[in-house]
Amino acid sequence: MPELPEVETVARGLARAVAGKTIESVTVSLAKMVQAPGGVAFAAALRGERVESVGRRGKYVVMRLRSGRSLVTSLRMTGRLVLQREGDPDFPGTHAVLHYTDGTRLSFADVRTFGRMRLVEPDEPWDAALGIEPLSPGFTQQVFIGMLSGRTTPIKALLLDQHRIAGIGNIYACEALWAARIRPGRPSKALTKPAILRLHHAIRDVLTRATEMRGSSVDDYVDADGLRGGFQNVLSVYGKLGEPCPRCGAPIVRTVLAQRGTWWCRSCQR
Repeated sequence: MPELPEVETVARGLARAVAGKTIESVTVSLAKMVQAPGGVAFAAALRGERVESVGRRGKYVVMRLRSGRSLVTSLRMTGRLVLQREGDPDFPGTHAVLHYTDGTRLSFADVRTFGRMRLVEPDEPWDAALGIEPLSPGFTQQVFIGMLSGRTTPIKALLLDQHRIAGIGNIYACEALWAARIRPGRPSKALTKPAILRLHHAIRDVLTRATEMRGSSVDDYVDADGLRGGFQNVLSVYGKLGEPCPRCGAPIVRTVLAQRGTWWCRSCQR
């Protein structure tokens, strides 16, 4: 599932490619993939809209429109937003297409059909339940310390809770915990202050480096140009079952925590 670095990469690519363009028409072949407010037809609501900017909130791509509305896309497991020219072959699994007046189109493809594209009103608090952005100035050491205080939740499960921190998924939770030398199942409240500060630094460092490398293509992820990311080539533990730990040489193990596969090192993550 695309996480913060992948979604940020997609959003940046779309910002360069579609900001300033006008939507001429929209085609939808699977109605459950899209939603418009108040029962308005999705295609009709978008026709004639101008794209003002494209950004990201958590794991969502947010396309801001001239009307003040926003088109919010959740890629879920296998969703893709791919820019094409009219006349190009349809991208496999395409269920909705935004056709622009300049002859380009944005295809929303998802072979497993879990993704969603939703048009929201200017004053709709659609992201109110999302937590703090981990790369924002507001995600301070003190905020993170307070977030963990008194919580018995395993630290990895807390990192995956989008209501607390928006954008971290399984890949980067595993990588940050390894970098900070913390056992994934350790209760959040049991972390010492030095461990919390190490983890805070690791979260920001891992996400920043992954974004610079355009994300991790460990499954189906590609960016808006159809290109793969590069961070999968430098992963330390995620998906590395049985391989030697880059730090101590012990074999990487895989356990299940909060119903998610978790890769870590028993020797140096204590």
